[in-house]
Amino acid sequence: MNKTKIRLITFLIMVTCSLYGQNGDLRLLDWKPKSRLVVKETHIVRPKYPVIDIHNHLRDLSKINQYMEEMDKAGVWICIGLDGSSEKEAYKEHLEVYNSVSKDRFYLFFAPDFSKIDEPDFGEKEARKLEQAVKMGIRGLQIYKALGLTIRDRNGKLVAIDDPRIDPIWAKCGELGIPVMIHSSDPKAFHDGPLDEYNERYEELTQNPTWAYYGTDVAPKEELLNQRNRVIERHPNTIFIAAHIANLSEDLGRVAMWLDTYPNLYVDIDARLNELGRQPYSARRFFIQYQDRILFGSDTAPNAEAYRVHYRFLETDDEYFDPAPGHKFQGRWMIYGLYLPDDVLEKIYNKNAFKLLNMNKKPSN
Repeated sequence: MNKTKIRLITFLIMVTCSLYGQNGDLRLLDWKPKSRLVVKETHIVRPKYPVIDIHNHLRDLSKINQYMEEMDKAGVWICIGLDGSSEKEAYKEHLEVYNSVSKDRFYLFFAPDFSKIDEPDFGEKEARKLEQAVKMGIRGLQIYKALGLTIRDRNGKLVAIDDPRIDPIWAKCGELGIPVMIHSSDPKAFHDGPLDEYNERYEELTQNPTWAYYGTDVAPKEELLNQRNRVIERHPNTIFIAAHIANLSEDLGRVAMWLDTYPNLYVDIDARLNELGRQPYSARRFFIQYQDRILFGSDTAPNAEAYRVHYRFLETDDEYFDPAPGHKFQGRWMIYGLYLPDDVLEKIYNKNAFKLLNMNKKPSN
């Protein structure tokens, strides 16, 4: 074959590839493949049992009526707002707005003001403030992931989760009988390696580069989890709800070990459908074994369709569906439903939260 024919064939191949978009220059960020699988799709409008959403952020108080409308559409009985900040006593405004709409549908957790961590008797002062807030209607304590990741003292040092200055607050929660919602560290991919071709959350982190802690002065993820666990061990009379499946949904075996070790530890499922749903066999076994220690949470401002993704995940055996509408895009994979037994569903949807929140009014379908 002469050179002219070779050039002609090469040219035709290049033109054909270009026409069909297979010339290899498609960016991963632009790749949005459509599955050709033909599998069952179940659309659940309302859950089998009324839902208590133990983990939400209702920051835009002007939308409170809209939130309740979405809850009504989705069968959500109660939504817990976690943004009752102690700073400037913002929790009072939240309580006022919640109560103006309904005293039964929205509960609020108190978030300490760690900007005052260096003040004398910080823990005792915040504990007293928390006690007064509980008398006003606060139902729990919220600890943002900033503790351990970004909060610094006056010397610029990161404040550890188990800093002894915080101990009076943990102890006060046990005394008052209110739970602590604690978010410690982030997904493993945010901590355990550089932002390169091997990072499974590459796309999410390129869009949010400040979430990548590898190579920074933030303590390794393992140390952050150890700090949290030391607090849980040090305060056995305080109930801790470790958010996002104890922030180790990638390793349910270790979460199970912690649940076995600390009887005062519970977990919630919010913002981790993407992790749980790609390991459906392990996740189903975990949910059944620890059915008394798992709570429903969404971490997404009330939205009926977002809630329905959660119901599909928990109630059906649907295969290979997208979890992103339930929260946001987190990883390039699909999930599978757990098809949990009814008695397990009811505990996760409301019974476990009902117990921890010391509620006296039972839900009705």
